[in-house]
Amino acid sequence: MTSAQLPSSASLASLADPPTRQIDGAAMEYFLVEMVATLRESAAVATARQKKIEVEMTEAGLIPPPAPVPSSLKKDNARDSVTSLVSSKAGKGTLDDEEEPVRQRLEVIGLHVGANFSERLCRDRAMFSETLDVIKFVCKDVWAACWDKQVDNLRTNHRGVYVLQDNAFKPITRLSSWESRADAMKRARIYAAMPAGIIRGVLSRLGYQASVIPEITSMPQCTFQVKLPKGS
Repeated sequence: MTSAQLPSSASLASLADPPTRQIDGAAMEYFLVEMVATLRESAAVATARQKKIEVEMTEAGLIPPPAPVPSSLKKDNARDSVTSLVSSKAGKGTLDDEEEPVRQRLEVIGLHVGANFSERLCRDRAMFSETLDVIKFVCKDVWAACWDKQVDNLRTNHRGVYVLQDNAFKPITRLSSWESRADAMKRARIYAAMPAGIIRGVLSRLGYQASVIPEITSMPQCTFQVKLPKGS
């Protein structure tokens, strides 16, 4: 190879340390809105296809028919008001069958994003020696990089459970619903699924297999309960 064919020192430096590409902060919010809408339609199609296959297999005698709903449960549901049903779901933080597949897909996407993102943020850092340092890294560095601020409050029971509280969580600050406040909170739980996956992905890449549960009781406040296995 002649000297004319050798790459320059500048090109070698760019390969070793590629320049950071930045985008407008609002782009992530628009991306999340469009992604939720797209995944909701995709999940509806997948659920309808699965139900159709189950019906065909049931009619062919390949699988047993689903168990009937108890009559007592039907009566209880009929007596309950719509308001009480909505409030009970909102209080428990549950999602219906249509929203759960969307939540799962968003969390998986966040899992991959968080895992790859942590590598970039930890590239020039020394290894973490304590679990609390890892959680503080999530509260400060990860939060600032993803949502332009740090966590407002961090609590722990010193037994592997950490509670991260953001009083104005950016992905849900502009969410609203013309139906009811409970409906707005239900929608907000969908938008908290990907951030929960990001937190899980960061911890997973750092060697911690944790469960992350988002809780929204008063918008725009959002709390993430991070539970690490014993001995972590």
